[in-house]
Amino acid sequence: MSWKMTEYAGWGRALRATGEIARPERQAQLAALAGAGPAVGMRRSYGDACLADAGRVIDMTRLDRMLDFDPETGLLTVEAGARIGEIAAIFAPRGWLPPVMPGTGFATIGGCIAMDVHGKNHHQMGSFGNHVTSVTLLQSGGEVTAHPGTPLFRATLGGLGQTGVILRATLRLMPCKGDVMLVTERRARDWDEHLSLLDGSEASYSVGWIDATATGAALGRGIVEEGETGAGLVRNRLKFRKVPFDAPHLALARPVVRAFNAAYFARVPPRGRTLVKPISDFFFPLDKIHDWNRLYGKRGFHQFQCVVPLAEAPALRLMLDAIAGSGLASPLAVLKRMGPGRAGYLSFPMEGYTLAVDFPARAEAQLLIRRLEAMSAEAGGRIYFAKDSLAEGAAVRAMYPDLPDWQAETARIDPERRLETDLTRRLKLRNPA
Repeated sequence: MSWKMTEYAGWGRALRATGEIARPERQAQLAALAGAGPAVGMRRSYGDACLADAGRVIDMTRLDRMLDFDPETGLLTVEAGARIGEIAAIFAPRGWLPPVMPGTGFATIGGCIAMDVHGKNHHQMGSFGNHVTSVTLLQSGGEVTAHPGTPLFRATLGGLGQTGVILRATLRLMPCKGDVMLVTERRARDWDEHLSLLDGSEASYSVGWIDATATGAALGRGIVEEGETGAGLVRNRLKFRKVPFDAPHLALARPVVRAFNAAYFARVPPRGRTLVKPISDFFFPLDKIHDWNRLYGKRGFHQFQCVVPLAEAPALRLMLDAIAGSGLASPLAVLKRMGPGRAGYLSFPMEGYTLAVDFPARAEAQLLIRRLEAMSAEAGGRIYFAKDSLAEGAAVRAMYPDLPDWQAETARIDPERRLETDLTRRLKLRNPA
């Protein structure tokens, strides 16, 4: 197996690494790579969770086969490099769907496990790991399979790839009505109405787009989408476009973003509307624009995502007020209500509200994000490792009370720390208190 020296980045492109990458094409090649470094997939985490500067990483994207499916139980076994969007596209017409899907169909199964991702139905179905029945890992001593309820499983789900190279997994698909979505869109005039619509939703899927530039009485305004799977014919509108170059600095200037957000809010009639969409349009709306991260320019961007308990919604409103007043927010801002489901020691979800906002990589944005992280900690919330690129270790460690259990398991499996990434080193996650 050959190694290639490469400069690479996470999806946010603000942080980069230079190191050797191996890209195996067959399972048989993996034995020689045990302990060489952490595994990566499509590198859709935004910061440095998928980076190992001056080290080695194993690119699993060519190991993407679907190995077995039981139509009686919905159990699907796949290799770690399989993409969640491809699974949805293949199985939804047959009446099955991954129970939890993140915001991009390009996420690999290995990545979904390592981050214990959540979706627009977390309030109903919990996190991705709640539907995984086994995970097979490559460790220095060979292959090991982890099952729910064991320390190894809990350290692997949301465990940032620190328990070994994820080879394959079995997950339980859920029945669905078909490969289209019946989507209802409603305007939320302000923060209180936005939360009220999310709290009152009984739909299987719900999500709020929030205008992070609106201030005053309009603070928190946005659009709440509710969705249910359905069957029928609908023209697939997912036409791929590509951003051919890095956008100039002024592309996301404050007046431009405000104008775009106002137009996007106005596209939904005051009384709301209901439409039918292909599944991909609802779950992965940005995937139709390849390399959309280049819209933030050469310097890239940071995303801030936190979750706070239900009772701390006023703290989240204060965060949004700070974001709106800064003039730094992009058009990409999402608000969701979450339930209690999480599968691992370091899984992000908790019952509460989660807010995610993108910011161009500027010095002012870094200061704002650090302020937002402090506010999250004060509210008893936590930040999402899949999106983080700026947090500091002391505050983050307190957000994850199960961290010592995760540290004990990773120390047992990888005492030489060969699986560490730039994120785990930056946050000193594997250092005992």
